[in-house]
Amino acid sequence: MAEATIPGVLINEMAALPPFITSVETAIPAFVGYTQKAENRKPGDLLFKPLLIKSLPEYQQYFGLTIPETTIQVIIDATRPGQVDAKGKVVKPSKFLMYYSLQMFFANGGGACYIISVGSVKTRGGISLVSLTKGLNKIAKVTGVTLVVFPDSLNIASAGDYYMLHKKAMEQAAESKDRFVVMDVWVKPDDVTFDPIKTFRDFDFGESNIRKYAAIYYPGIFTTIQYHYDPEGSSVKIIGKGDRTLNGSLLQLKSKSPSHFVVATNAISGIHMPLPASCAIVGKYAEIDHSRGVWSPPANVGISLAVNPEINLSIREQEDLNVDPIGGKSVNVIRSLPGRGNAIIWGARTMAGNDTEWRYISVQRFFSMVEKSLESATAQVVFLPNDANTWQRIRSMIEDYLTQLWKAGALTGVKTQEAFYLKVGLNQTMTASDLLEGRMIVEIGLAALRPGEFILLRFLYMMIAPS
Repeated sequence: MAEATIPGVLINEMAALPPFITSVETAIPAFVGYTQKAENRKPGDLLFKPLLIKSLPEYQQYFGLTIPETTIQVIIDATRPGQVDAKGKVVKPSKFLMYYSLQMFFANGGGACYIISVGSVKTRGGISLVSLTKGLNKIAKVTGVTLVVFPDSLNIASAGDYYMLHKKAMEQAAESKDRFVVMDVWVKPDDVTFDPIKTFRDFDFGESNIRKYAAIYYPGIFTTIQYHYDPEGSSVKIIGKGDRTLNGSLLQLKSKSPSHFVVATNAISGIHMPLPASCAIVGKYAEIDHSRGVWSPPANVGISLAVNPEINLSIREQEDLNVDPIGGKSVNVIRSLPGRGNAIIWGARTMAGNDTEWRYISVQRFFSMVEKSLESATAQVVFLPNDANTWQRIRSMIEDYLTQLWKAGALTGVKTQEAFYLKVGLNQTMTASDLLEGRMIVEIGLAALRPGEFILLRFLYMMIAPS
């Protein structure tokens, strides 16, 4: 501010536009599902109210843990003298996965996220399409949500309801143009005749301009996340093989045989919990966005706390999943690759896999970021004079922003002219009629990076004759 040296009126001119554009956040998921509680000041006051949190302890503060598992069994094999083996299992695990999935999210690089509680984990009716849809509707106008995930939704009773929920989320994303849906292939574990991929691809998600706002993953993963159960162990059933005196509950075993109690608790800790991959994957989205940029494909990285995929897929099986020549509904595979990792994200396609422009997740999410960043920064142009001065100011601001993205490696080209172009002005993007009707039109072209999905190696073998 200029210093006043004489009496009078001092005028300070302020720029109507910000001097630079800052990219909007790209990895703020909204997790819609069931929680143990939804409480800030009084019980239930956070129900269907999106709340931004930044850590698992913060989640526990407002939403609690989850319902304790009541069907854990531990079989202790005492048939061999001097050797005791124990194996744990969960006969009928809880269908509410929000708390477990949030642990995977934070363990895989996730940070700030919105939680939308749609009901209690004690709900007798199970997972409800109506409740989850209501929760989805509550985030429609929440500024800042960039990813949408439904941790409990794989336990919806039917594939039709499951995919309808995600279709609604994709339609919301297409309308707002600021978010992306991450989902898993719906499976039916108890039916060996059920074809999960065909069921998914037979569902009508709409045109590619809707499907480009989503990516789907398969299969689920086994994890080292611990099942939540009564710490006293009264609901954990102990079965003694070769020693019936061990039969009873974990609580009873603690007083009968402390050494066997330790063996049993270790067995419970060793149970590998199956979880949908989506929540861990959005954690990887966040990690990669922060370390390499949203323009980097969220693939070829291992999932932390994953033991292995629920199904081991071969290269041939992945061929049919990665490319869908009919509908373009590409499926990104989780694979175990020897020497590389237990569970590697081995795919980077949207559900518009046949669309040349929007085939890749990184391209779609990058353009969403640029569009929203420019929209936010240039909102102040509204009502300014639609003249050459304003055009030049907005040109300078956008050019500087795109140049910074190019320097960061987000755009191709050895010089900025190859990376992007920008047009604004009379007889360039606007006519005299546009000016009279109050329209300022800016045209931007970006040369976005695309993943090197297929690496082709050509070997030439030279047969050298002996001298």
